[in-house]
Amino acid sequence: MFSCCSSPPVDSSPSYSGGYEAEPAPPVDIPDYTTPSDVSPVGWTDNLILATDSYKYSHWKQYPKGTEYVYSYFESRGCEREGWNEVCFFGLQYFIKRYLMGKVITREKIDEAEAMCAEHFQGEGLFYKEGFEYILEKHGGKLPIAIKAIPEGMVVPTKTALFTMVNTDPKCFWLTNFLETLLVQVWYPMTVCTNSRYQKLSIHKALKETGNEDWSIPGGSCFKLHDFGFRGVSSVESAAIGGAAHLVNFLGTDTVAALLCTKRYYQSSKACGYSIPASEHSTITSWGVTGEVDAMRNMLTQYPTGLVACVSDSFDVFKACKEYWGGQLKDLIKGRITGDSFGRLVVRPDSGDPAETCQQILTILCEQFKEDVITTKTGHKLLPPYIRVIQGDGVDYESVPKILDKLAKAGFAADNMVFGSGGALLQKLNRDTFKCAFKCSEITINGKVTEVFKDPITDKGKASKKGRLT
Repeated sequence: MFSCCSSPPVDSSPSYSGGYEAEPAPPVDIPDYTTPSDVSPVGWTDNLILATDSYKYSHWKQYPKGTEYVYSYFESRGCEREGWNEVCFFGLQYFIKRYLMGKVITREKIDEAEAMCAEHFQGEGLFYKEGFEYILEKHGGKLPIAIKAIPEGMVVPTKTALFTMVNTDPKCFWLTNFLETLLVQVWYPMTVCTNSRYQKLSIHKALKETGNEDWSIPGGSCFKLHDFGFRGVSSVESAAIGGAAHLVNFLGTDTVAALLCTKRYYQSSKACGYSIPASEHSTITSWGVTGEVDAMRNMLTQYPTGLVACVSDSFDVFKACKEYWGGQLKDLIKGRITGDSFGRLVVRPDSGDPAETCQQILTILCEQFKEDVITTKTGHKLLPPYIRVIQGDGVDYESVPKILDKLAKAGFAADNMVFGSGGALLQKLNRDTFKCAFKCSEITINGKVTEVFKDPITDKGKASKKGRLT
C-alpha cells in the first residue's frame, strides 16, 4: 500500500558547513491504488496452464494417433564462451517446488486459461480443456509426470542430459512438452551458477600463484566474489534464483532475495550468504567535498569492529587512499585488530580502468601501511589483515583474471582483492550462452517405443539425442 508522511521527516543526519536551507516539502495525498484486482495473483506466476508459449496449446492435436508417452530431455549443447566446456547444474528444484508440486490444476485455473485462449486465438478448439479437466478429475490436479535429474551443484561436461521428463499417464502424452517453456528457464540459474564458478576458478588460480596459504573459511576464495546484482536483473524472481545460484560457489551476497530463495526452496536453516556494513556514494557525498574524510571517519567509528566497506572514489580516490585512509585515519584502521577483536576496512574504488586503478591503489596503500605489509611465499606484497580492496565496477568473467594478472605482475598478491559483480554476474547472459534446449528423444505409440531426434543439415550443432537417456 502506498503511504506518505503527513509532515516532513526529522533530519537526524550529521551536519556540515556549506549548502543551503531548503523549505520543507508540503504533504502530498497519494491515492490508494491497492484494490483487490491490483494485488490478486497473476496468471503467469500462479496458473501453470498460462505459463507456456501460445503455440503449445495446439500441440495436443499434432502427435501421431495412439501416442501414449513422450520422453524429453534438457541439455546444454555447448557454450559460446571459449573454453567453457562444463556446466554447474542448478535451479531445477526451485521450478519444481515453485510451480509443479501439489495440486496445480484447479477448476478456476482451467476456466481462466480457457477465457484467455478464447480472447487470444482466432477460432476455437485449440485449448485442450478436456485434457486439463482429466488431470483435475483423475489425478486431483497433480501433474502425472516423472522427472529425473543429475544432482544440483554437480559439474558435468556440456552436451550432457541434465534432466529428463516423461508423462506417467498415457492420456497425458501432450503434457511433457507443454511444460517445456517453464522448465527451460532452468537455463538461467544454471548459467549464473556456471558463470560464477568460472570466476571462482580464476580467483583460486591467482590466489595459489601469488602465495595464498589460508584456504579455510573465511579465507581462500569463498568471499572473493560478492553478488551486487539485485538491481541489475530483470525481476525479483531473477534476483532470487540467480543470487541463489551464485551461492553455490561463494558466501558473499547483497541480494537478499537469494537468501529467501535458499531458505524456502533449498532447506537452508538460516541465511547462507553474508554481508557487511558498507557505504554508498550518497552517504559519503552528503557530507560535502571538504567533509569526505569526516564521512570516512564516521564509517570507522559507527562500525568499530568487524568488517566495513567504504566507497572511496567520490572525488579523488588516490588522495583518499594516501591522505585519508593512509594518513588521518590510519590509526583508526590499524586499531581494528586488537587482542581477540578482528576488524577490517575494505576500500572500494568504483570508477576508472579496473586493473590500472586497483594497481595504483595497492601501490599507495602498501606504501602507507608498509610497516605491516606482508610478503607471501611467492614474493608478492600483501596488505596487513586490517585492510583490503574491493573492485565492484566492470567486474565479469573476463576482467577478473585480467585484473589479477596485472596485479601479480606488479608484485601484488591476489588476496589483497575482493570483487563485487552485478549485472555481469546475474544478467549479462542468455539461453544461448550455453545453447540450452529441451528436446523429445523417445515416443511410445500404441505400445511401440521409437527413438526420436532432429538432425538439421543446416546446423549440425542443433542435432538432438536419441532414445532413453536415464
